[in-house]
Amino acid sequence: MDHDTFWQLVDDARTRAGQGADDRGAQDDPLPSTLTTLLVERLTPDEILAFATVADAVSSAAYAWPVWGAAYLIEGGCSDDGFMDFRDGLVLAGREVFTRTVADPDSLAEHPVVLGMGGESSGWFGYESLDSLVGEAWTQATGRDDEEYYAARAAGASSSGHGNEEVSSADPRGEVWDFDDEDENRRRLPRLAALFD
Repeated sequence: MDHDTFWQLVDDARTRAGQGADDRGAQDDPLPSTLTTLLVERLTPDEILAFATVADAVSSAAYAWPVWGAAYLIEGGCSDDGFMDFRDGLVLAGREVFTRTVADPDSLAEHPVVLGMGGESSGWFGYESLDSLVGEAWTQATGRDDEEYYAARAAGASSSGHGNEEVSSADPRGEVWDFDDEDENRRRLPRLAALFD
């Protein structure tokens, strides 16, 4: 599966989910189940596994200190696991938001859910976990269980020569800084710092 096909599926699910497709904190968040259904409708089980592999690669593109800094400000702190969830939410935000954020993490200050989180709203941007969502699609398509999904993912990674190691085995790209340093946050992410100050 190529990246264009991957993003088309994510964006089609967002369109089908309609209003509320951006807020992962909503009690009736429509996007995860919509994407799961779309994957089952349109893809074979092997293609669903390929979607998961591309999702890993896409998420890795956001594995950078400036994006982590943005996540830290937005979430009021951000652990390794939290940053993984944040990147999954970033993928679910669609290609346009994802691409803009990787190039300029401070642009998230314009996102409606992030704006709400900086004010009185109880919205949420991250998502736990995109791989589980894809696994649910695979189990629906095959009638097999989670353990078999993860075994199939591991077998596919081994046969392709591409391991499924989390990118945290390497340092994030870019220059690190102390995310608790308010002056540095204002210098590097001025709009987000102002929103979450």
